[in-house]
Amino acid sequence: MKARNDSAAPAVRLAQYTRPTWRVAHVELDFSLGIDETEVIARLDLSRDGDPGAPLELDGEDLELLEVLIDGDPVAPTRYTAGERGLVMHEVPDQFVLTTRVRIKPSTNTALEGLYLSGSREAGFLLTQCEAQGFRHITYFPDRPDVLARYTVTLRADARRFPILLAGGNPDGSGELADGRHWARFVDPHPKPSYLFALVAGHLERISHDYVTANGRAVELHIWAEADVIDRCHYAMDALVRSMRWDEKAYGRNYDLDVFHVVATHDFNMGAMENKGLNIFNAKYLLADPDSSTDDEYLHVEAVVAHEYFHNWSGNRVTCRDWFQLSLKEGLTVYREQSFSADMNSAALKRIEDVALLRRAQFPEDAGPLSHPVRPAEYREINNFYTATVYEKGSELVRMIAGSLGRTGFRRGMDAYFERHDGEAATIEDFLAALGDANGVDLTPYLAWYAQAGTPRLRGRGSFDPGQRRYTLHLSQETPPTPGHGAKQALPIPVKLALFASDGRMLPLRMQGESRQAAADERVIVLSHAERDFVFEDIGEDVVPSLLRGFSAPVMLEYDYAPTELALLLRYDVDGFNRWEAGQQLAALAFDACLSGEDAHGAADAWTASIASIFADPSMDDALLAELLTPPGEIELADRQPRHDPAAVHAARQQLLSRLAMRVGAGTLAARYATLFARASADLDAAAQARRRLQRRVLDLLAAMEPARAATLAARQYETAPGMTDRLAALATLARTDEAAAASRLAHYRARYDDNPLALDKWFMLQASLPGDGALARIQRLEADPAFNLKNPNRVQSLMGAFARTNPTGFHRADGAAYGWFADRLLQIDALNPQVSARLGTAFNGWARLVEPQRELARAAVNRMQAHEGLSRDLADILDRVVGG
Repeated sequence: MKARNDSAAPAVRLAQYTRPTWRVAHVELDFSLGIDETEVIARLDLSRDGDPGAPLELDGEDLELLEVLIDGDPVAPTRYTAGERGLVMHEVPDQFVLTTRVRIKPSTNTALEGLYLSGSREAGFLLTQCEAQGFRHITYFPDRPDVLARYTVTLRADARRFPILLAGGNPDGSGELADGRHWARFVDPHPKPSYLFALVAGHLERISHDYVTANGRAVELHIWAEADVIDRCHYAMDALVRSMRWDEKAYGRNYDLDVFHVVATHDFNMGAMENKGLNIFNAKYLLADPDSSTDDEYLHVEAVVAHEYFHNWSGNRVTCRDWFQLSLKEGLTVYREQSFSADMNSAALKRIEDVALLRRAQFPEDAGPLSHPVRPAEYREINNFYTATVYEKGSELVRMIAGSLGRTGFRRGMDAYFERHDGEAATIEDFLAALGDANGVDLTPYLAWYAQAGTPRLRGRGSFDPGQRRYTLHLSQETPPTPGHGAKQALPIPVKLALFASDGRMLPLRMQGESRQAAADERVIVLSHAERDFVFEDIGEDVVPSLLRGFSAPVMLEYDYAPTELALLLRYDVDGFNRWEAGQQLAALAFDACLSGEDAHGAADAWTASIASIFADPSMDDALLAELLTPPGEIELADRQPRHDPAAVHAARQQLLSRLAMRVGAGTLAARYATLFARASADLDAAAQARRRLQRRVLDLLAAMEPARAATLAARQYETAPGMTDRLAALATLARTDEAAAASRLAHYRARYDDNPLALDKWFMLQASLPGDGALARIQRLEADPAFNLKNPNRVQSLMGAFARTNPTGFHRADGAAYGWFADRLLQIDALNPQVSARLGTAFNGWARLVEPQRELARAAVNRMQAHEGLSRDLADILDRVVGG
């Protein structure tokens, strides 16, 4: 292997954590802003908090050091060392003010980390991204989350080129300077870590809203964007106001500054960033309008706006001690965001969507070489741990704990957590201790969930004793080995359950030793050991258990349900999630039958008959019906196979859809489609969104049975669509059923949205997701489109990310050609933006479970990238873990 220039990062280990040697009470930052060159003067009020003989070590990368002063006196270069990773000073006082002056170059910062230019030189604006370790690209600092300081920031810039100057905190003055320049100062009264620093400077427009918090503070809310998109920010403002009100009511948390700024940019590595008082958003999660945004995108805007606002307390006022505790802010805030979205919309559908995402993104992560605990024991590049495990699985752990404490108990615990650790950097242990102390319970057993990688397998079997009128549920658990971790310990697994009689009644649940008054038709039991029997009394007939109701724990359930039992739950279960779950399990059994060509237990017939019956029920909710019509995706179905052939999985799933369509009937499908089509509108209420969701599913089923008929309907739908949801659904159906008809509409769409980057991202993504061997040639043609740009993360993800993650048959071609192309592009992107290349590199996570020859061809592509000289730390870390290096 060739030597790497930048990839030999040492491991950082949780067990080796030490407190900061130096504290920073106050930071004064003075920026002279420019696109090609920006000078930063930093004054740090430092005090020693550790080894009296230790030097001062500050992080700093890509900085041109111009001057160093201690208490205002210049320091000779012989007294310090400025290297590639930072500044080291020996023989310094125990308390002093350090002043440094550095020069940075925003225009050449393609990594989008630190201070950089978004957009063109002529019309773009400057902004920052500092999480996780971007602040060290701005100035020298102890760039770690447990160093909290109060910030005073002064910005100076040309008034015509940068008329808007923003930073975190409250405004503290502004004015004119000589030579056409101006200045603005901001003071943040709350201590914060360096990763929450932010500034923005440039030409921006705003919408505003006056808000009064529940505790009486008057707050100015401002959303900023470029002039051509500012009118698309009103929905985000509405979502922000609703988020603030909800957090006041649900958690008693009020906003704590006089102003709150939110800024949209098209050039951003992440979804959004919760910088204190100055949130910065990827435009795709802030801009929305019916013509160019889908219903799902409206929901995403609402959720991400809420997520970043909720961070003001769960992440900012109480931050994480170190990056190993990342889920303390992210998993907790995802849970808060999900709870908000459930309250704003349908709780059952929200739960279905969240679990579907967990299974689609996190379960495969847990099952492959990139598996890691929610709180990892070590990392080499922290940017690579902003994962589904930290976010989505981390949220599920909070949900388990909240469920065990109850709504009132969890609120009491959260109040204690915020009060106990306000203004501090906390740990997972601190979080569990606060919740436990507030409720008089010991939550330390849940620490094992944070420390142990892998998805537990929960196995169950039931037995009925008619003589004793007793039902026994035997549960056991096992977590498979993961890379670097063999034997796993038993975890506390809360299992919410109900028992159903053959006529669909839920039976009262009374366990051995309990009084009859204790019986309820739903309850939670906790499996804390490797296995245990749970015995229920007064059960007069054999039953069907409904387990993990509401998905009460992030596990894989293995229960040998007969198809008829799943069909019963699909018909009668009153838990919306478990009704859907029964349908998913039954569909998975039906898929197995299609894949093997054998259906000895009648799973395919049971699934299609059950769904056809539900389809005919006029009382069925449109949105839930749409979900019931959708079997698991190809990625989830492939995970059922020890080795999978993507082409075979795709063919079997298509066969499954065809069988369902035939069972429901073309005439029935067409009639329902016509009814839904006649009511098409751009309304955003829940009922209208549900109709659009169902209309798309019905059209998909028609396409599986009668593609020509579906193509005709889709062409008409495209021409008459009142909004993007229907327009994009029609275009997707056309692209799969009638290539010639699709070509003209794709060209029309391309011209219509030529000046709308987010709408064009959908155009790229749709085509990148079309299955088959022809996908690679299509991708290569799209690369030549003038709108494609390797430097823009959204555009790269819409083409390359969609291809690698959502198009198994196209990406996993038997000749390996797509792997080679993908590897070439990853190396190109890596030289520009390592964070983006690393995220794309995770597409190789499941290579070891592919059939041959794809398995070895994928590994060869990874090995070739590993041998590339100059590989970034980010991508090198992912590739090394993918192959177990």
